[in-house]
Amino acid sequence: MPHAIEIVATLLFSVAVLHTFSVPFFARLAHRNGPHAGVWHLLSEVEAVFGVWAFVLIACMALMAGTDRAVQYMDTRNFTEPLFVFAIMVVASSRPILELVGSLVRLLAAMVPVRRELATFFIVMSIVPLGGSFITEPAAMTLAAILLRDGYFRCSGRAGFKYMTLGVLFVNVSIGGVLTSYAAPPVLMVAATFGWDTAYMATHFGWRAAVAVFLNAAILTMLCRQALLEGAVGTGAGVNASDDAAEKRPPVPMPVTLMHLAFLVGVVLTAHHPAVFLGMLMMFIGFAHAYQRHQSRLMIREGLMVGFFLAGLVVLGGLQKWWLQDLLGGLEPTVLFWGATALTAITDNAALTYLGSLVEGTSEAWRYMLVAGAVTGGGLTVIANAPNPAGFAILGKYFPDGSISSGRLFVAALVPTLVAAAMFMLPV
Repeated sequence: MPHAIEIVATLLFSVAVLHTFSVPFFARLAHRNGPHAGVWHLLSEVEAVFGVWAFVLIACMALMAGTDRAVQYMDTRNFTEPLFVFAIMVVASSRPILELVGSLVRLLAAMVPVRRELATFFIVMSIVPLGGSFITEPAAMTLAAILLRDGYFRCSGRAGFKYMTLGVLFVNVSIGGVLTSYAAPPVLMVAATFGWDTAYMATHFGWRAAVAVFLNAAILTMLCRQALLEGAVGTGAGVNASDDAAEKRPPVPMPVTLMHLAFLVGVVLTAHHPAVFLGMLMMFIGFAHAYQRHQSRLMIREGLMVGFFLAGLVVLGGLQKWWLQDLLGGLEPTVLFWGATALTAITDNAALTYLGSLVEGTSEAWRYMLVAGAVTGGGLTVIANAPNPAGFAILGKYFPDGSISSGRLFVAALVPTLVAAAMFMLPV
């Protein structure tokens, strides 16, 4: 029998999930500029949703079991992932890194034998998400989202194009990190337990994911071909392409770019040691301030909001084991794949795979289906994959009412999700 606080936590978790689908409603209330517009604006920030309801849970826990129990529960949570996503967002979004990635995108696009407008968009939607297997998924999401923001999302309207692009981006980032054993949170949670190394991931998951990523990007590019060629959704010329002032700024010196790249690599390599990568982040902020003339605004606020969202997910998700683990353990491999894909939409896929790894006596096929389903469903909602809130934070204000409809995102992500599912369901 679950404890009372576990039932309360599950109810609050359900309310938080419903809240993410209600964000546009709160955004419309905020835009009316009534006496409580500030509160409605807070509730319309999708990055704040789980943090707000996590506070409610801790208050309920303190009332029901005492403050000591509430504090003890918080002390036993692992907040490494929220802290890492915050740090990597700040570093990866810096101007030297963005200009370097933008140059690489344009170089690769020049090698693709199609019109530059199509090639650039295709590279952003495919190669950058696949880069998440090496620089981690949160970094890939940050870079891809900013490239899309500056190259395509600044145009007004075009909601259909933006939702389709966001759906493909989220799915491609979720599956694009499985070429290695350390970059995707749902893989990292089980790699040591299951004995999976990078070679195993590349041969069992990686090639399937790469094919799905290229197919999704190609289908989207063809669907948007006319708008891309006409420039109706932006030029896609690169980072800050639409900012005339930015174009007149002198290029970033190579030593500064190399230092930023060193900070990025350092944060990635120490992703499991928050004391180290947070120290690097402080040094990075100091370095960026010292060479401020070569910088754009660091995304500290956005990174903090995303970290707040993920921390709330950690707090609320930590009490869902009582129903989720038993449910996973009772499913056959094929059913488990579709069950994990669906459950990922209302939970975090890393939490899902972690709970699955605790089930004893599982077969290799069961383990494969668990992880494959978790990464396949990682683009369906904002909570499905840890990097998704970063995409929301960067791109959200360019959608109608300044917020992203979770329902429309779900619909937009269905086709690329099914493409990924078809690849992962091929015989092992």
